[in-house]
Amino acid sequence: MLHMLDTDIAIYVIKDYGGVHVSDKLKALRPDELCVSALTRGELLFGLKKLPASSRLHIGVKKFLNAVQVLPWPIEGAEFYAEIRYELTMTGNLIGELDMLIASHAIVADAVLVTNNTRHFKRIKLPLMMANWME
Repeated sequence: MLHMLDTDIAIYVIKDYGGVHVSDKLKALRPDELCVSALTRGELLFGLKKLPASSRLHIGVKKFLNAVQVLPWPIEGAEFYAEIRYELTMTGNLIGELDMLIASHAIVADAVLVTNNTRHFKRIKLPLMMANWME
């Protein structure tokens, strides 16, 4: 089963904030069972823009991105994104744009979305598999 790390969990991994829970979960997976969306890669790289290349976080993000497979955002994700955005707009329960896009990507990839932000993602009615490694 493929596990797609959301940006918040990726940051926990990079900064080693996840503790034993996240570390144990990572160790239990093979490298081909772990990925991030290209959108998460973009969010991580954006976070580095104001930091010097020599910063610990800069080095950690680069190391992380070299170790984890990054999946390109698929064109099929547009269909799921449109459905998710419409549904959440109609119910007045919108979440962030990138969260909707990452959720769409996880659905298309048939991946478990690993996030500490299940409160937002639970609003999505489409079949989105989720796990919270921080619980």
